[in-house]
Amino acid sequence: MDMNDADDEEFGFSRNYFLAKELGGSAVKSHSKLSDINIVDEQELREALSNIEPKHEKEIEDLLSSYKSLYPRWAFDLRCGLGLLMYGFGSKKTLLEDFASTSLTEYSAFVINGYLPTINIKQVLTSLAEVLWDQLKTKRRTPSKSSSKDQQPYSSRSVEDLLAFLDVSEDRTSEFLVCVIIHNIDGPGLRDSETQQYLARVASCPNIRIVASIDHVNAPLLWDKKMVHTQFNWCWYHVPTFAPYKIEGTFFPLILSHGNTTQTAKNAVIVLQSLTPNAQGVFKILAEYQLSHSEEEGMPIDNLFATCRERFLVGSRPMLNSHLTEFKDHELVKTRRHSDGQDCLYIPLTSEALEKLLVEMTHFTASAVGDPSSAQARNVNS
Repeated sequence: MDMNDADDEEFGFSRNYFLAKELGGSAVKSHSKLSDINIVDEQELREALSNIEPKHEKEIEDLLSSYKSLYPRWAFDLRCGLGLLMYGFGSKKTLLEDFASTSLTEYSAFVINGYLPTINIKQVLTSLAEVLWDQLKTKRRTPSKSSSKDQQPYSSRSVEDLLAFLDVSEDRTSEFLVCVIIHNIDGPGLRDSETQQYLARVASCPNIRIVASIDHVNAPLLWDKKMVHTQFNWCWYHVPTFAPYKIEGTFFPLILSHGNTTQTAKNAVIVLQSLTPNAQGVFKILAEYQLSHSEEEGMPIDNLFATCRERFLVGSRPMLNSHLTEFKDHELVKTRRHSDGQDCLYIPLTSEALEKLLVEMTHFTASAVGDPSSAQARNVNS
């Protein structure tokens, strides 16, 4: 290939790129609406699910039994100061509880059900401090000078005080351990950055070891390098069980059902995922404004345009109007007139549904830009 051919090919690529950009604005828009999604009553759907006969039960049982040969190795890892992180398709609840009940009998076990949406990290730390205090009283031969202070009710202490108590324990030998079993450390109630930081600090306490499971594909993105290798000190094990998520799934709304704000937010996410990143950004600005100004009629269009232009989401008023038209076509945004005669935009969702929608938007935006395979991990093969 000579130089002229190479130049022609490069020119062709450039020309096609700009042609595609020009045609993108005139492309046929989707006519899908939230009301077009066929959904059924949640209770009816759960009853139908409960009537489905389980399959491959014997094979799943055999697979779980095969992991028993790894129990001594896992216990050794814990004694060496490592944390265990189990990943792979299928519920790992039965596996972790069987490991704790058979191989960790000499230690205290503390279970955290991370799949519960209403789990509270302060209550978790309070209960864990009480368990550790009971163990300390059993191990102590003589009363400590700080005993009177330690006997204060843990429920009245701050999170920082609880973490300080967990970290400053008198017996730092590996013979005295509290093993914390966390089912779904990536669960919705534990997924925020602050909670993960607290759990990482708990994992770095001298007399505490963590055994956790994850199921979300982006779970490794919850932690930075320090948390993975220094605080949690994860030792990764691939243990697919193919067991159904019967218990964990009970607390999650079903995608094909209706009747709650969580599902309404999920329906809106289905539509938003088909829009451009700039359109998603405009919608997010409107949602955040509505949450922070719940007493107002809505967000004035002029204010929305000024904010979007500052964040380089739109360059002109017609561009903003094209996004708003698409929102209205999908029934995501509506207009109503303010008392002063100004048109305002609002999202026809409750505050609770809006908050859940923003969380969902954060998750699928992270999925688009993040690759979990690049996260720091130390894999341990059986």
